[in-house]
Amino acid sequence: MSAATEKFLQSADLGAAIVAALDEVLGTRKTDLHAPVFAGNEWVYLKDCLDSTFVSSVGAYVDRFERDLAEFTGSAHAVAVVNGTAALHVALLLAGVEQGDEVLVPALTFAATANAVSYCGAIPHFIDSDDRTLGVDPAALDRWLSFKAEKTGGRIVNRDTGRVIRAIVTMHTFGHPCDMDGLLSVARKYGLTIVEDAAESLGSYYQGRHTGTFGLLGTLSFNGNKTLTTGGGGAILTNDAELARRAKFITTTAKRPHKWEYVHDEVGFNYRMPNLNAALGCAQLEQLPGFLQSKRALHQKYAKAFAGLDAVELTREPAGCSSNYWLQALKLQNIDMQLRDSILEQTNAAGYMTRPVWKLMHGLRQFGDCPRAPLDVAERLEKTLINIPSGAGLA
Repeated sequence: MSAATEKFLQSADLGAAIVAALDEVLGTRKTDLHAPVFAGNEWVYLKDCLDSTFVSSVGAYVDRFERDLAEFTGSAHAVAVVNGTAALHVALLLAGVEQGDEVLVPALTFAATANAVSYCGAIPHFIDSDDRTLGVDPAALDRWLSFKAEKTGGRIVNRDTGRVIRAIVTMHTFGHPCDMDGLLSVARKYGLTIVEDAAESLGSYYQGRHTGTFGLLGTLSFNGNKTLTTGGGGAILTNDAELARRAKFITTTAKRPHKWEYVHDEVGFNYRMPNLNAALGCAQLEQLPGFLQSKRALHQKYAKAFAGLDAVELTREPAGCSSNYWLQALKLQNIDMQLRDSILEQTNAAGYMTRPVWKLMHGLRQFGDCPRAPLDVAERLEKTLINIPSGAGLA
């Protein structure tokens, strides 16, 4: 038997074994990656919203959703906006990111993270991931900054580009919390501001504290594929009352309150969440504890089903953390792109929607020239991670 034939048989066998494990857990094919669940008061609240005629960015459900979200996350303030990217854009502006700055961003992330930096006229500076958390590796970041950054005039500057390094964006990948103690330590050491991209981690906790509440600001997403959905939507979290006031002001076109005058005294954004979306969010938030319980139960079933497959590992929440398990993921033990693609082909052909992790940001044309640290772990994860069906309705 040739080496190529043997390799093909191995990939076919592993793919078949993964399909069998998915059959065991899910019991039905034609399964989406992450479908929303609407089993509560969605219809009631939406009808009430329509009957009120307040369907745009002013309404009781927006206020209620912000209050309920702040209470659930333990954040002092929550400001609802149209999507997670808008939330991150505004959070970066409020964190002081200016045109020409650099912002440290994981290379392993969804494009929206780097896009939001670009919206500010700033430049993403890509950094490596931790194999355990899948988020930013604080030790690797510290080593990189000790080599690449210097203090000049009280600011941290990239030795190569001369640009100010202003902030760190931490992204909690698939809902698994980053090492926030390590990242806060690095941020203090270099005088950097942390903004948390918690788009994927509603319901995830680091040492008992909700993600998105460690940095100066945090952001959430409620897209249709998230643990909780408002159709389209996001939120900014902060414990700073003035930042919350500013967030609400500039996301409402920077319009000064007045009975009839239209006074806008700075450039603002039409980013506020419509009341109609917030009504959906209020109903979803009531069910969130059940969603989280179901997703954890699904993980436990997957852990049992995949326990006998030595060639793959099911990603797990880091020690001391509670993950929402937004997306379940398999990690191949060895880099083998033919094997990875064969598994993707077999599982999708069987009716199970699976996908690889995002293409690393520096591999995208628009970000190819951005500064970057060595990305050994992120590049390995890009080639070995496979997401499998993860919706709350599957358990």
